[in-house]
Amino acid sequence: MTLFLQNARLIDPEAQTETEGNIVIDNGIIAAIGQMSAPAGAEVIDCRGKCLAPGIVDLGVKIGEPGERHKESFRSAGAAAAAGGVTTVIARPDTSPAIDTPETLDFVTRRAADAPVRILHMAALTKGREGREMTEIGFLLDTGAVAFTDTDHVTTSTKVLARAMTYARSLGALIVGHPQEPGLSAGASVTSGKFASLRGLPGVSPLAERMGFDRDMALVEMTGVKYHADQVTSARTLPALERAKKNGLDVTAGISIHHLTLNEFDVGDYRTFFKLTPPLRSEDDRLAMVQAVADGLIDIICSMHTPADEESKRLPFEEAASGAVGLETFLPAALRLYHNGQVTLPQLFRAMALNPANRLGLPQGRLAEGAPADLILFDPDAPFVLDRWKLHSKSKNTPFDGSRLEGKVLATFVAGVQVYSNDN
Repeated sequence: MTLFLQNARLIDPEAQTETEGNIVIDNGIIAAIGQMSAPAGAEVIDCRGKCLAPGIVDLGVKIGEPGERHKESFRSAGAAAAAGGVTTVIARPDTSPAIDTPETLDFVTRRAADAPVRILHMAALTKGREGREMTEIGFLLDTGAVAFTDTDHVTTSTKVLARAMTYARSLGALIVGHPQEPGLSAGASVTSGKFASLRGLPGVSPLAERMGFDRDMALVEMTGVKYHADQVTSARTLPALERAKKNGLDVTAGISIHHLTLNEFDVGDYRTFFKLTPPLRSEDDRLAMVQAVADGLIDIICSMHTPADEESKRLPFEEAASGAVGLETFLPAALRLYHNGQVTLPQLFRAMALNPANRLGLPQGRLAEGAPADLILFDPDAPFVLDRWKLHSKSKNTPFDGSRLEGKVLATFVAGVQVYSNDN
């Protein structure tokens, strides 16, 4: 089937441009881009001047299968992703049990096959994410793993981590690390400082992130492995990140949309929906991170979608589970940075689509002839008040509940097939 999307505002993250034009989609591939007429027999969709961009590639999504299907299933996560403009989900292995064997990876791959969006999987770096023995990286690669991570279970044994990195380097595998010094951060629920003391909450210094990052960079330099830091949230880490890149290390860094749009004061009334890992930082840190995204020093923005049920969130702040859902709020939250004049739309989609696709070696994330037709049509200026009970995710733990946001996804296309339509 041939689709013709006309009168679109094309957001090109590769060329860093916004232009008016049309797109021809044929057999799930972008066949042509420009000011052409509709091919004979094509289905025509009038974009009415709204933005057409590559679908978001979300690196680091928690899905509750296996073990926690009551929090999020592949079906609910797929529906939430389609509604949020996320066309490729990169799922985390912090399930129960962890995705640490080819058999478990094959199971979740088959379970995800019916989702309306693409779902790819990372596998655990060590068995059970316990940091004692590395997984069968080669077999997991053959089964379809796109990267290896123990998520927020930081491997404390440098010997185990060095061996895993060396083996991953020999296979060309990507390791996703969580920069944090686990001894300092154990038991902490907020960033340390005067505000944390006034609220009586246990805090951790942002330097714990810097210390963990420095250790990982030393091991990356020693092994030559491809490395991605899942979340860099402190300004104190940025000089080390810049130095690592200048020294030629194969290193990229990411950050969650929550750390780009919220700060430590948001936990002021002890709302557990604002309890995240790592904890929300100071406003100075947040602004430094936004600038690092604009400059390209931080490569990737992700939702760090972490569903949690009501029972695990309706607890005292220190005891409540960490994390927030983000698949459906990712784009409107990111558009806050655009509306504030801090980043352009091409810069946003460079970080949300192009860079994560490139880091994982995927053909998605770009507006180019021959690329997969994974696209989102959205109105960046459409205002709305978020009602968490209307989210497609099974869990409703969003910090943006009741917030005024701008930016609605109008349509989502995966391989040229429309998988979501907003008729409101």
